[in-house]
Amino acid sequence: MSSTSSFDIALKRLMDTRLALLRLHKALLDSERGEYEQAHGRIRSTGEFFQLVLDDEWFRWLRPMSQFIVQIDEAMSAKEPMSLEQTKDLLEQARRLLQPSQQGTVAEQKYDQAIQRDPDIAFMHAELANLLASEI
Repeated sequence: MSSTSSFDIALKRLMDTRLALLRLHKALLDSERGEYEQAHGRIRSTGEFFQLVLDDEWFRWLRPMSQFIVQIDEAMSAKEPMSLEQTKDLLEQARRLLQPSQQGTVAEQKYDQAIQRDPDIAFMHAELANLLASEI
């Protein structure tokens, strides 16, 4: 396989990963909003929710995913074209980001809990894990 076709495959996988991450991120935010509202009462507005996502400890574990999506966007829109190695590195970062665990970091535990309580999130996680499983 030539490096051009390897790059094309990797870039397509990265674009697919980005879209899947956006869907997963939204589902996780919605799920966490529901959990937050059960514990603290109704969030009254989109602006209040946005502030909570940015500042509240409850949503802190989702910030690395938000930042990673921005990192992908910046790499894809940079003046210098992406290299195969840069693309592979971003895919590897996505693999490391999506590690649910009952005994891991707070983020890994919260991600695992979201997968356990919401079948849609479990499905999205499986889709992403499958997308990221194979080597380029």
